[in-house]
Amino acid sequence: MASPYLTLANPVEHENEVRRSRFICAIAPAGSVEEAVAFIAERRALHAGASHNCTAYVIGQRLQKGDDDGEPGGTAGTPMVQALVGRGFNDVVAVVTRYFGGVLLGAGGLVRAYGSAVTETLDRVEPVRMVPATLMRVLADHGQAGRLENDLRASPYTVREVTYGAEVGFAVAVGEERVDGFEDWVATLTAGRAKVIRGEGIHVREG
Repeated sequence: MASPYLTLANPVEHENEVRRSRFICAIAPAGSVEEAVAFIAERRALHAGASHNCTAYVIGQRLQKGDDDGEPGGTAGTPMVQALVGRGFNDVVAVVTRYFGGVLLGAGGLVRAYGSAVTETLDRVEPVRMVPATLMRVLADHGQAGRLENDLRASPYTVREVTYGAEVGFAVAVGEERVDGFEDWVATLTAGRAKVIRGEGIHVREG
């Protein structure tokens, strides 16, 4: 069963210093690997002269990837991923840029520095809680579609897409605990003439 998770609405950046090395962490929302890769490329271009631009992302509660970018294996990307997962964050990407200050930190020091860079930045975000939902498909004839769309948009449910063909189709995000009630609501609203199909599991913003 899907679980709630945290993400963020906007990128956040924080800098700290560890034994004269500067660690600049930027964390951003990323709903796909492509978005994560684009953000990483942007940060690497911005800090092209840095000693390292280490990265981590967590996508879809299952896909996790870290990159040490030349730091000793397992001392940067892995603790960054662990920091994101440990705080319950998902659909996010983090880049920690290091400007070397001339003092070697050792493996343990690097693990602490990169992990702390992420956790200290997460302390500064306004988390967005995402909760499990189901993408419901509602099919109605054209005569009913106008009123149905108005009622859907005035309801607590989120209309994701409207398509027009032989029938009008509405893709609607419905919280898991509201799925049965949604089917009854549509049946009452359309006198049982609209068709409701349960689709894939997704996550929606709480509230």
